[in-house]
Amino acid sequence: MNRHVPPHIAAAEARANGEGAAGCTDVAPIKQRGQHEVFCGLTSIIWLHRKVQDAFFLIVGSRTCAHLMQSAAGVMIFAEPRFGTAIIDDRDLSGMADMYEELDKVVDRLIARRPDIRMLVLVGSCPSEVIKLDLGRAAQKLNARMAPHVRVLSYSGSGIETTFTQGEDNFLHALVEATPKAAPDAPRQLLVAGCLADVVEDQFTRIFNGLGIDNVHFLPARAAGEVPPIGANTTVLMAQPYLTETAKLLARRGADVLIAPFPLGEEGTTAWLRAAADAFDVPGDRFDAITGAGRERAAKAVSLYRERLEGKRVFFFPDSQMEPSLARFLSREAGADILEVGTPYLNKAHMAPDLALLPDTVRLAEGQDVDKQIDRCRADDPDLIICGMGLGNPFEAEGRTTKWSIEFAFTPIQGYEQAGDLAELFARPIRRRDLLQVEV
Repeated sequence: MNRHVPPHIAAAEARANGEGAAGCTDVAPIKQRGQHEVFCGLTSIIWLHRKVQDAFFLIVGSRTCAHLMQSAAGVMIFAEPRFGTAIIDDRDLSGMADMYEELDKVVDRLIARRPDIRMLVLVGSCPSEVIKLDLGRAAQKLNARMAPHVRVLSYSGSGIETTFTQGEDNFLHALVEATPKAAPDAPRQLLVAGCLADVVEDQFTRIFNGLGIDNVHFLPARAAGEVPPIGANTTVLMAQPYLTETAKLLARRGADVLIAPFPLGEEGTTAWLRAAADAFDVPGDRFDAITGAGRERAAKAVSLYRERLEGKRVFFFPDSQMEPSLARFLSREAGADILEVGTPYLNKAHMAPDLALLPDTVRLAEGQDVDKQIDRCRADDPDLIICGMGLGNPFEAEGRTTKWSIEFAFTPIQGYEQAGDLAELFARPIRRRDLLQVEV
């Protein structure tokens, strides 16, 4: 019987035998700790509040926090979002009011108004962190008073400490901490860690069930009470690359955390699904039968954009920690030339499969000194720059083509059915540039 070798394992074996390209695994990253330009961890609430449908995220912060969230979420005039801000004002800062009592009042009014809330999440911000407001203690007191009707958690979304995707990591870490440990004889289960759009979750559930993996759960779940007990019976497949602290906690619980390329594009999705299939001893012929049609659709959808992307020189600024996986997709499936991959934090253990599939010519950068990185970008003169919103307009004013990196976090891009959408996100600004060019 022929052994199936996932692409990143084949690349590693080729390197060990002195064959083929070296990949990017052993490339030493440029480590920078200067001024950086990223969103804060609060903005992850924009997708988290949509996912966990009976939770409410209460930010304890300033009016600036509230304005940021309103801007990130849009006007939302037709729906009441499941997040809000408890404003820290002058009375709180001057000591004229007991902030814990004020927070209790806000929470009581909120629960009275929204009786459908089953999980209340207190989210720390820069202001609450600076004045040392102990939201963990506040959550414990509220939980003692409101449980079991409402479960109360807390985590930090402060921009002092986190990039915007790390807010999700902090939330999932808090969620796992509050989840019971599974009994030693509990049935085996697959836990997919990382927030996915409902449509993507449904697609993956059908595939896993087709492979014969029926006991599948997602973290976070759509309802607060649907996260199962976690322990040695749990195999974890990470859907997002920025869950470093959550993965550590799951491993301490005894769970088996699988390492695989992340599910972007046909190749990444297949290797990701294969990691779960191998862990659950799914026969190779069954795997091919279940994934074959999806693989064909994904490859065909990406091919529609390859002509526009092939050979394009791309530069990634650090933003979400998704950059190595996105670069791998662009390089392997769209034929782009990757110049630099910047990422806020490079977890080499989690990213090793994606790095193994990148050319060894790629320049890696961990952290950021934004002025130095801008200088490197200008010197490279790329065809496409993936960057934060704060850099996008200045680069566009210089006549450069950009794509806001935050769109890759807000848009469903995982899985076979979204592979074409992912390619189109990269191709769209290049197409716009081509349409706007005027011949003189």
